[in-house]
Amino acid sequence: MSRAEMDVLGWDSCDIILVTGDAYIDHPSFGMALVGRLLEAQGFRVGIICQPDWNSAADFKKLGKPNLYFGVTAGNMDSMVNRYTSDRKIRSDDAYTPNGEANKRPDHAVTVYAQRCREAFPGSNIVIGSIEASLRRIAHYDYWSDKVRRSVLPDSKADILIFGNAERALVELTHRLAKGEPIKEIRDLRGTAFMVPIGWLPSDDWNVMDSSEVDTPGPLVKHADPYAMDAAGSRNEDSGSSKGGQPLVFSPKSSILDPQARREARRVQRAHTVVRLPAYERVKDDPVLYAHASRTFHLESNPGNARALVQAHGERDVWLNPPPIPLTTEELDGVYELPYARRPHPSYGEAKIPAWEMIRFSVNIMRGCFGGCTFCSITEHEGRIIQSRSEESVLREIEEMRDKTPGFTGIVSDLGGPTANMYHLKCKDEKIEASCRRLSCVYPDICENLGTDHSKLISLYRKARTLKGVKKVLIGSGLRYDLAVRSPEYIKELVTHHVGGYLKIAPEHTEEGPLSKMMKPGMGAYDRFKQLFDRFSREAGKEQYLIPYFIAAHPGTTDEDMLNLALWLKKNNFRLDQVQTFLPTPMALATTMYHSERNPLRKVSRSSEQVGTVRNGRQRKLHKAFLRYHDPANWPLLREALKEMGRADLIGNGKKQLIPAWQPAGTGDAPRGQPAKMVKNQPGALPRRAESGHPARPGAPSRPLVGRKPVARKPR
Repeated sequence: MSRAEMDVLGWDSCDIILVTGDAYIDHPSFGMALVGRLLEAQGFRVGIICQPDWNSAADFKKLGKPNLYFGVTAGNMDSMVNRYTSDRKIRSDDAYTPNGEANKRPDHAVTVYAQRCREAFPGSNIVIGSIEASLRRIAHYDYWSDKVRRSVLPDSKADILIFGNAERALVELTHRLAKGEPIKEIRDLRGTAFMVPIGWLPSDDWNVMDSSEVDTPGPLVKHADPYAMDAAGSRNEDSGSSKGGQPLVFSPKSSILDPQARREARRVQRAHTVVRLPAYERVKDDPVLYAHASRTFHLESNPGNARALVQAHGERDVWLNPPPIPLTTEELDGVYELPYARRPHPSYGEAKIPAWEMIRFSVNIMRGCFGGCTFCSITEHEGRIIQSRSEESVLREIEEMRDKTPGFTGIVSDLGGPTANMYHLKCKDEKIEASCRRLSCVYPDICENLGTDHSKLISLYRKARTLKGVKKVLIGSGLRYDLAVRSPEYIKELVTHHVGGYLKIAPEHTEEGPLSKMMKPGMGAYDRFKQLFDRFSREAGKEQYLIPYFIAAHPGTTDEDMLNLALWLKKNNFRLDQVQTFLPTPMALATTMYHSERNPLRKVSRSSEQVGTVRNGRQRKLHKAFLRYHDPANWPLLREALKEMGRADLIGNGKKQLIPAWQPAGTGDAPRGQPAKMVKNQPGALPRRAESGHPARPGAPSRPLVGRKPVARKPR
């Protein structure tokens, strides 16, 4: 991280310099540490510049010019999500910064850092990556500016972008650069994107397919139709498909080939086909065309059958090679078993880094998620195919954590990843998996070809909790309960040994309208899981509770949907402390719904299904207030809304009513300084009860009432 450290190592220069928006924590949960150790293991000298001052190029010069390239990342989080709330307000802290200090990274950090690297050393190669770059590799809707932005490539002026699981591409790219190959000529790596001249093709045997041939968007009338046929039957020239745009046609002789030969011919054809998406200049002004491009992009996301994609930006193309092939178990083991120090860099001294405190005693056991939730970015970044570590590798890491991580008391805080229980789950048939184009393996129901056997995860849990020095293994990652109910034995193991009183699950909503736009299961799966959870908790003699997570203001959600959710919460005695309002992140399908008001889960056209969105501040606040119906500060807004909805019958003091008619002093619109008992001039007002969020019983532990059932009191 400094010239002094380079001198100790005897380095006159670095081969690669990584620039990141996070503090440097040498732990495999942090991207710059994983990449740094991976490249170090390949024999390269790696420097790291963390959270540089972006107001000048000075900090970007402190390690000198890299021999091969600058590797630029915003960090573990998208910089805009890191810096802003869902209401576009600046956050007051940053979990990836010493002492949680805010404002240590710029907006759109990848772009800013890359530009400063270019300014510091104009001749250097610039490689960008991380979740921020992955989610901005094509034209994308930017919630914070409320407009469609260009790909991050032309804005950052980077030479190449590496997306998804980047290990293979990164290692090969680095070795080829070390051998002297120019970065502008490296165009064949899966999981990479780059700028090329309009019409560029890798070779003459490539075929260009217009995106309309992948998923016909229907008649477009607002702009000149790029998919229309002219009188002669050829496509419009400006569609970008005139060069090699027709699908390959087999000769009569090829039709008599055996099935295996035909499959091989189709495979070769796909491998040499690029799908042209509508240009940035078109999608930025046409929400329907944007939705079509988004749907096409997601249909081409399975590494087993995805084709290359290209999208024009002005006079140049952004070219995306197919996604990377998932890492094998052995490769993933190798990545996670590199010699990490498992702690922050010593230069931070005694400073507390919240993200490190959260994961220091956890172990990542897998990558990817086949859930396909439309509001989530995991699929676009890590893919739908689960990549799992071996049981032996995970157990070795727990032992290493026990021996090397300061403060370990025998409690493993998590064995998980994007989800808690997709470890070693996969399609039953590799050929089916390679040809599948479904957006989710579990929606609208669990695919019959998906293996749901949790036995390997059960075995891992049992062996982990019996390791010497390990007192308890907790599960902190979110549980996919619709999968868990397929394995009651897993739920029994989990509930009996791995729940510390509370377990996080995410129904997200109770109503079919928003659930169908989220691609989430209905509440029937939740009810079945809760029955098993309660049963096994009783059998274990434990008092344990579920913590459900819900989203407010998701596309497709109406005020009535949120009201029904609030009534469900009250009926089940849930008082939520932590709630979230939908935040549109780049390239997510739910973000496409938010921007275009069309449903990209189906074919998109001017006349296709429209999706209602929650945009104005009052309605977003209202939807969040329904989730916290018990908070007196929300009662004035809820009363007003219930009256407008014709549901004033839910205002009152009865058990079946949502909120009371009285207002505690000093809350909402109640006059300040009123006695705490009640607000004057409120007929039938009842005394105020404590809203501390703690169980209402003597001697109860001081734990927040999140997902707990309060004990009923007799009326006064």
